[in-house]
Amino acid sequence: QVQLVESGGGLVQAGGSLRLSCAVSGYTFFFSIYAMAWFRQGPGKEREFVSAVDRSGVSTSYADSVRGRFTISRDNAKNTVFLQMNNLIPEDTAVYYCARARTDRVGDKSDEFAYWGQGTQVTVSS
Repeated sequence: QVQLVESGGGLVQAGGSLRLSCAVSGYTFFFSIYAMAWFRQGPGKEREFVSAVDRSGVSTSYADSVRGRFTISRDNAKNTVFLQMNNLIPEDTAVYYCARARTDRVGDKSDEFAYWGQGTQVTVSS
């Protein structure tokens, strides 16, 4: 069974930074085959796409709201994907979820992802 565990969330002031990690276990020899992504769900909002990375880490995609501030990366040797978040704003407050895609395609729709973590809370104070 594939499991995803996020970490690195917390409380930060506006303008600050956080680095989220997502460790994948179970069938890890397949980790480098699939695209990975981050989604988030803010209070009273629907879950939304944040960023995705292809199997090699070369091709990335970002939501307009985070482009230029967030950076996604992955370490296939450690079965881990990261989200570096800089210049955080209160609107970034949300539970952040890591997800593994069904294919190696860098998508942005929830149904393109087969496995999800439990989420990590990010709170940005003004």
